[in-house]
Amino acid sequence: MPYKDLFFDLDHTIWDFELNSKETLWDLHLKYELEAKGIKDFDVFYNSYSAHNHRLWDRYTKGFIKQEELRWKRIYLSLLDYKIADEALSKEMSSDYLAILPNKKNLFPYTIEILEYLKSKQYKMHLITNGFESVQFKKIENSNLAPYFIEVITSEASNSLKPQVAIFEYALAKSNASLESSIMIGDNESADIQGAINVGMDSIFVNHLQVKPTVPATYTITHLKELESIL
Repeated sequence: MPYKDLFFDLDHTIWDFELNSKETLWDLHLKYELEAKGIKDFDVFYNSYSAHNHRLWDRYTKGFIKQEELRWKRIYLSLLDYKIADEALSKEMSSDYLAILPNKKNLFPYTIEILEYLKSKQYKMHLITNGFESVQFKKIENSNLAPYFIEVITSEASNSLKPQVAIFEYALAKSNASLESSIMIGDNESADIQGAINVGMDSIFVNHLQVKPTVPATYTITHLKELESIL
């Protein structure tokens, strides 16, 4: 099927969230002198934060918690693992985290090359992201991704979250794209792939971690370069 509009996810698909987040937390570890507060092993602290962040994001996407609670509580719970029950510190660190994170520029290997390739083939490319709008636009700009994407559809602008049908319908309308000639490209099976299935859109599962797929995508790849064999 000839595709015309490509809808990419941002975090974990082309923008290396894990690496950028780890660098940001290291900056905070130094700034707030967390080692002196008993957080000696940064990697253990980072793994704890990642687990709390993943769980809270899942609750956020399912509508159980609000955005603001997600933002500071992931820091609070990570500190609480070290018996640091400091809400004020958590909120200050959260504010700094969101200020520093979008300045990080690490992309997955071959990101710019594949975007150049797709642009040369006249595809219209867009982003659909559940991330916070102000943060996401800064990431896109600072990572030099802006020239490649026509529309950036966020959960805030659409008032819905992947995998809900509403955000995909909003994306199609905003980009003036047809469902039949569109495809979703993302790393998250429950948000990106299931979301595409929900709206009846083809999908490409970007399986960077090479996990066993649990949701049937139209295509599965393990490296962005493999998009050249599909598109």
